[in-house]
Amino acid sequence: MRRERLTGPRPVRSALHTVDLDLAEGASLGVIGESGSGKTTLVRLLLGLDTPTRGAVTVDGRPVVRRRTGGRGTDLRWLRRQTGIVFQDPYASLDPRMDVGTIVAEPLHALGLAGTPDETDDVVARVLTAVGLEPAMVDRYPHEFSGGQRQRIALARALVHRPRLLVGDEPLSALDVTVRAQILDLLRGLRADLGLTLILVSHDIGVVAHLCDQVLVLKDGRTVESGATADVLAHPRADYTRSLLAAVPRL
Repeated sequence: MRRERLTGPRPVRSALHTVDLDLAEGASLGVIGESGSGKTTLVRLLLGLDTPTRGAVTVDGRPVVRRRTGGRGTDLRWLRRQTGIVFQDPYASLDPRMDVGTIVAEPLHALGLAGTPDETDDVVARVLTAVGLEPAMVDRYPHEFSGGQRQRIALARALVHRPRLLVGDEPLSALDVTVRAQILDLLRGLRADLGLTLILVSHDIGVVAHLCDQVLVLKDGRTVESGATADVLAHPRADYTRSLLAAVPRL
């Protein structure tokens, strides 16, 4: 039996291998695959939340590189201004100590985009209205809302600074079927109205089929196949993709 010292070098595991991805502005991409396939790692690299050991990520030809500035932060504010993200659990992603107005306005202050208090209040009111919430809700706290309403709050926070790219990491999986359909319709409408580029990570192939023009299938950190969503889902080339489609429940 081979023994390894506890103080020895840590084993290296690759969460993501070579993935070539080119997304045009205004496009919508669905990333699908089983748990552990590398979907979230890919998103974190695209957003500059992690640093790749090899390869490069560029936005408008500008490299996404996490370099330390004079303080504790990194010099990726330019990227943060262009991107917004919605996470899987709408309750865990919202600070329970903050009211809705503070939560939604937080990106404006963090990115140096906030104007006067009245101007900021107007921006928050407009984005809450856009996601189907009443502006009068700004004084309430996350625990006072349903799951669907909390996800709308998270969506408002992701859109308040008017990003060009919206990333959803399983944004619908924690919601029931009825609420999921409502948020799906909301995302489709917002994408059309705001001209958003969309990257959607999801286990739900039906959501990807309805919302995304392109699809990327990952397995063990590698690209299995990619292309137009309608083509890949109707005529999958890879056995793995066919297995994913065969696992979709049908009534």
